[in-house]
Amino acid sequence: MPLATLYQWLLLLHIVAAMIWVGGTVTLSALATYVVRRRDRDATARFVASLPVIGPVVMAPAVLAVLGFGIWLVVDSDAWSFDQTWIWIALAVFAAAFVVGAAFQSRAAIGAQRAVDEGDDDAAAAGLAHWAWGSRVIVALLLVAAWDMVFKPAL
Repeated sequence: MPLATLYQWLLLLHIVAAMIWVGGTVTLSALATYVVRRRDRDATARFVASLPVIGPVVMAPAVLAVLGFGIWLVVDSDAWSFDQTWIWIALAVFAAAFVVGAAFQSRAAIGAQRAVDEGDDDAAAAGLAHWAWGSRVIVALLLVAAWDMVFKPAL
């Protein structure tokens, strides 16, 4: 008897990737907000400098794993198909969260890094505050995705 089915392993990996994405985003948002409120130039510079590392090394793989394992779950299951409403809602929410991260947050991080490099503390803090706002939007979208996954609405 196998330890688990392919579907169970895919579901586990999908959930773990989502945990990393949600948990990482919540943590980074809280830390960014804390750094912005402290108005500490060095802390702002260190946090902003960490974003180009954390994003590609931790967050991007988790985001791609959520999508990849989610699609694989649908393909592997006889119960799920791409014509179900809840799956389209999940894909739309994923797309929205991805766009906020890729477009809005990346620009805010780049702007904050430029401001740090130029010694403009106010602009660096403002860029980081915008980045934190984008993180909160992503968390809200991911909560909608979690609701969708649990309740599977058929609108």
